[in-house]
Amino acid sequence: MAQQTTTTTAPNLRTSLQLGIYKVIDPFVKVLIKLGLTPNAVTSIGFMLNIGVAVIFIAGAETGARINLSYVGWAGGLILFAGLFDMLDGQVARLGNMKSTFGALYDSVLDRYSELIMFLGICYYLVAHHYFFSSIFAFIALIGSMMVSYVRARAEGLGVECKGGLMQRPERVVTIGLCAILCGVMSNYIGGDYKLYVPGIKYHVFETMSFFTLPITILAVLTNITAFNRLREAKKALEEKEQQ
Repeated sequence: MAQQTTTTTAPNLRTSLQLGIYKVIDPFVKVLIKLGLTPNAVTSIGFMLNIGVAVIFIAGAETGARINLSYVGWAGGLILFAGLFDMLDGQVARLGNMKSTFGALYDSVLDRYSELIMFLGICYYLVAHHYFFSSIFAFIALIGSMMVSYVRARAEGLGVECKGGLMQRPERVVTIGLCAILCGVMSNYIGGDYKLYVPGIKYHVFETMSFFTLPITILAVLTNITAFNRLREAKKALEEKEQQ
């Protein structure tokens, strides 16, 4: 999350959850500040962890069997841990009174790199294990994720606020991370090669990997809907601004 203060006009579930998480992590944030870590250093750690996510997926693609989904589960855990640092850097900046304009830019840039690298690992894994259609949806989810951020940045560059939508970065990180963990855990119970067939349908309609790939497919749809909704909201705001 950006190293800058975010204001909202009315409380909502998302901001309430965010404030609750801040209360939990603030003691850890104070420890990081005492250790001398800057917001940019915390951001860099999060970025390196996301490189680790890609490494796990690539290792799973190169050395793991198709039915061995433990790599997906471990990658999911690291995705969530890396996502924690997205919140820590902003809190370190606020509580440590170290906010800066460049810090906000640095955070935003590395967030985009982190997401691109994470999806690189995911797509590599899916292609290597012949989940062709799932890899396409993962790439579409990547496009949507980038456009959600780009529309906001471009709109704010033109002087209008554009922050709404269902699939902002925290939601994307939590969705992918939790579903990857679920996939890895379920493979231990039902097997990595489990397939569900429906009478009358030639191909299976669900498999163990679907715990991970199905949410990514949903993410591909919702991220692009979010980007288009932001574009529509920005258009409305810009038209109102021009009429003033």
